[in-house]
Parts: sequence; C-alpha cells; structure tokens
Amino acid sequence: MNPVLVARAQGLFNLVGGGWPLLHLRSFEWVFGPKSEEWLQYTTAGLLATTGGSMLFAPTTPGGVRHARRTGLGTAVTLLAVDLVYVPIGRIRPTYLLDAAMQAGWLLAWRRCGRLGSPAGG
Repeated sequence: MNPVLVARAQGLFNLVGGGWPLLHLRSFEWVFGPKSEEWLQYTTAGLLATTGGSMLFAPTTPGGVRHARRTGLGTAVTLLAVDLVYVPIGRIRPTYLLDAAMQAGWLLAWRRCGRLGSPAGG
C-alpha cells in the first residue's frame, strides 16, 4: 500500500470530517447528536480539519511521509478510543461506531504500508 496515498486519503477524510461541523453544525448534530458545548465542538472540528490539511499537504519526502504517518496514527488511535469508550456508556450516539470503523481502517491501512524506510514501506 502506498503511504503517500494513505496520507492523502486520511488527510482528506479528516479535513472533510472537521470541516462539516464548522460549515453546518446543525446537519452534523442531526447525524451525530447535539453537543452541549458548541465551543468544544468547534475546537475539535478545527483541530481535526487542521490535522487533515497537514496530512493532505505533507511533502512526499520520506520525512514528510513519516510525519503524516505519525499524525494519522495518533489521530486514528485517539478518535477510535473516544468512539469505543463513549458509545457504550451512552455519551455519544451509536453512529460514532461508523467513525470507529473508519479509524480502525486507517490503522490497518498504515499497517499495510509496512515500516517506512523499508522496501515494502516506501
């Protein structure tokens, strides 16, 4: 699997995911549930969009790809943990399990890239 393509795809996913509540919070809350703290939702969305942009426009150099990989792995692990902890206790809607599946998919995609710097991993 090509690590540059994984970085670009996950970056786009995060940019869109973060941009959605920034551009139209009402539709986002219709799908994922109302949020009690709008400022926190906007902060999280902004950070996710920023992370996505960083991954999307990371240089294709080995160092740029390693940075995108670390960012992608950290983002996916964090969001997956939040989804898996807060859905079962009813704090967030079960629709977040769709996000959990996507985050697990990003982790698998990065794993399939192999270790960066090795022949199989770019």
